[in-house]
Amino acid sequence: MNQEWMAICLALAGYLIGSIPFGIVVSKVLGLPDPRTVGSKNIGFTNVLRVSGKQAGILTLIGDMGKGWLAGWLASQFLDQEPLILIVATAPILGHLFPVFLGFRGGKGVATAMGAVAGVTPWLGLMLLGTWLVTAAIWRYSSGAALTAFGLLPVGAWIAGRSSTFLIFTVAVSGAIWWKHQDNIKRLLSGTESKIGQSMS
Repeated sequence: MNQEWMAICLALAGYLIGSIPFGIVVSKVLGLPDPRTVGSKNIGFTNVLRVSGKQAGILTLIGDMGKGWLAGWLASQFLDQEPLILIVATAPILGHLFPVFLGFRGGKGVATAMGAVAGVTPWLGLMLLGTWLVTAAIWRYSSGAALTAFGLLPVGAWIAGRSSTFLIFTVAVSGAIWWKHQDNIKRLLSGTESKIGQSMS
């Protein structure tokens, strides 16, 4: 199989894996509320953590990061053209944002995007996660931590001297994350955003 067909197959598989809503799956398996019906009604880690506790939140985080990492890692193993690798790495992020299993209404993509970046470039994925953890620990805003981490992603890639193709990838991923956080940005600016560990009013 040539590189192009391999990339198409991997991208399709990545999108489908990315469409798996681990927040919903974990909550259902553990007999917890569907995250789409409680809290912020988001299917991601932060809402599941807030409404269902640490176990469900951590399992959701592992699942969402894992599906992104798997696609990025497989692409890096089986493809040798950077544009094709990055297309495949983008697929699970799109799957999480627009999941076919949920009528194309998904989450905000933070954990999946971190995993995808880590699958392609481990040190950059660790930088993303580290930035998120430190920022979240200081200010206690999950959304603010995500915005900070992905705002710095293209900067980190540029400082590292990555290719223009990779820079475009980081800008596109960061742009998607920021776009999905429009409501959070408004709440952060107005001082009404919920902090980690704080119940939503």
